[in-house]
Amino acid sequence: MSTLAAILRFELLLAWRRRSALATTLGFFVIVASLFPLALGADPKLLRLIGAGVVWVAALLATLLGLARLFAADHEDGTLEQLRLAPLPLPLAVMAKLAAHWLLTAVPLCLAAPILGLQYGLSQGAIGVLVAGLLLGTPVLCLVGAVGAALTLGLRASGVLVPVIVLPLEVPVLIMGAGAVEAQASGLGAGPWLSLLAALFIVFLVAAPSVIAFALRISSE
Repeated sequence: MSTLAAILRFELLLAWRRRSALATTLGFFVIVASLFPLALGADPKLLRLIGAGVVWVAALLATLLGLARLFAADHEDGTLEQLRLAPLPLPLAVMAKLAAHWLLTAVPLCLAAPILGLQYGLSQGAIGVLVAGLLLGTPVLCLVGAVGAALTLGLRASGVLVPVIVLPLEVPVLIMGAGAVEAQASGLGAGPWLSLLAALFIVFLVAAPSVIAFALRISSE
């Protein structure tokens, strides 16, 4: 546990020293989500209809930023080799790294989502479902993205390959997240959609770290 905490603390400190990259992700999310009303007009009904989907698409695209470099620095400076030799199993080390990545990139998106929800005229209940869905769905987006980053580690075109690999796998998260808000707005209740997101999160939380660790071992050999 001490090794796991040390890795998590180190990753948080390292990411905090690169605050410009974190600000870029948040700024990209806000800008993308804010462009649609400017392009489509100020019709309240239309904005309420597309609001959840737009926020989810913006969150998905924002999480793709920097994925290609998620493990690249550790691969280049030898940190990845040290993690492989550490007493902590590599999947747990990967989980610590991804936890830090999620805390500093996805959590700010979840905190900014209510403001964007108000911009689209979403109700208080719909905004609550939107934030709950993002809290369940963004870890899945990070886990899937990390799988793509690990598979393309060391390749020259990794920045192009990662989105191509992960985007088709992240579409179900997008559908479930936006569907939850739509169900809440229509009075049907968002429980089933959020349950599906929670189940997907549990599946990827259990399976993805081992897949990522296996891909990192292959890439570092």
